[in-house]
Amino acid sequence: MTTTLTHSLDLSQTYPRSPRAKLGGFVTAARTLDKCRAVIAGTEGEYHYNCPLDQIFFEFSGIDPEAFKAFVATDADDASVANWIKENGKSHSQEEIILWNNSLRYKRISEMPAKLQVFLEDYIDEVVPAGKIVYYWFDVYDIEEERI
Repeated sequence: MTTTLTHSLDLSQTYPRSPRAKLGGFVTAARTLDKCRAVIAGTEGEYHYNCPLDQIFFEFSGIDPEAFKAFVATDADDASVANWIKENGKSHSQEEIILWNNSLRYKRISEMPAKLQVFLEDYIDEVVPAGKIVYYWFDVYDIEEERI
């Protein structure tokens, strides 16, 4: 069943926000929200909600993915979702959040678990055009989605 959401993107026609985009102070959260809205609306295209990247956000924030999805289904705007994350997630200091954000922003492929490195080895060859260099994990998304 699909639901019409005012703030939803059609991810079969456009891209979600970069994993670098913040929501409620957290990188990846805005992208997670875009994919969640699209799944609810039935416009997710090739994107998946609660994928490994989303799970990293949910684990750090202490947010349950199904509770997040249920709140998003109320057609909450970005500011309301950011407030909901703060009210329902783990309490983190600004320093903890900044350190976590930077650990993801600047994570190199070689620093990832072996299973993800193996997956990304072929995936990068498939989606990153020749001549583009991947320095950090988030570069893969931003190159594939034509932001860099």
